[in-house]
Amino acid sequence: MRASVIQIAVDEGESVESRRRRVAALVREQAGADLVVLPELWTTGAFAYEEFGREAEPLEGPTYEAMAKAASDAGVWLHAGSIPERDPDGPLYNTSLVFSPSGDLAAAYRKIHRFGFDKGEAVLMGAGTELVTVRLPRTTLGLSTCYDLRFPELFRSLVDAGAETLVVSAGWPERRRSHWTLLAQARAVENQSFVVACGTAGTHAGVPQAGHSIVVDPWGEVLAEAGAGEEVLTVEFDPGKVATTREQFPALKDRMLGLQPPHRP
Repeated sequence: MRASVIQIAVDEGESVESRRRRVAALVREQAGADLVVLPELWTTGAFAYEEFGREAEPLEGPTYEAMAKAASDAGVWLHAGSIPERDPDGPLYNTSLVFSPSGDLAAAYRKIHRFGFDKGEAVLMGAGTELVTVRLPRTTLGLSTCYDLRFPELFRSLVDAGAETLVVSAGWPERRRSHWTLLAQARAVENQSFVVACGTAGTHAGVPQAGHSIVVDPWGEVLAEAGAGEEVLTVEFDPGKVATTREQFPALKDRMLGLQPPHRP
């Protein structure tokens, strides 16, 4: 299975429409990949809080249309990153979109854990409430966004729902880049799953971004890692390694707490 992780910069001098065209062209260039992943809030920048309300769009808005066509043109499964979604009956949401190779919407995930500590995203956007998995021909994706990466219970719940490849779409700051790499590897090891984590390059509203998008296998081995700048990271991996790893080292079967029923002698 081939995954292409598109790590782009959000240039404040570039219009959102121009960026949509640029990103759509990059997606189309990934024809032949099985999965393409984009970062969080790439239309606005994850830290450009003042832009969220101005650039918010309905679920089936211009970004939806552009990414659906790009997925169809390339014939790929596309995790189109996230957008500031304006719900006509509620608040804004940080919402990820996944499209099938035919351009149909396969899933939408509203970010559950909002970053900001009572400011920024935490007060400007509503919290999602639903876990989302997406069945691809060779693996099942579990969806998460940026700050979600710090909450292991979310990922364990995704695994219990059938996820084998955990996708993280992010706008992670450079000053905490060591956490990004550490947590991506930890989520892979503890869930015996692949982790495909896509971040952004450049600077969002004065906040330097970490870049360093990363793909990790179920043993925690880094299969590929981007640098700090704009880059398309392409990696091939065998989804069957998840089942093999879980059979060879059946740690998940030894769980005593959480969603698994307690062991009874």
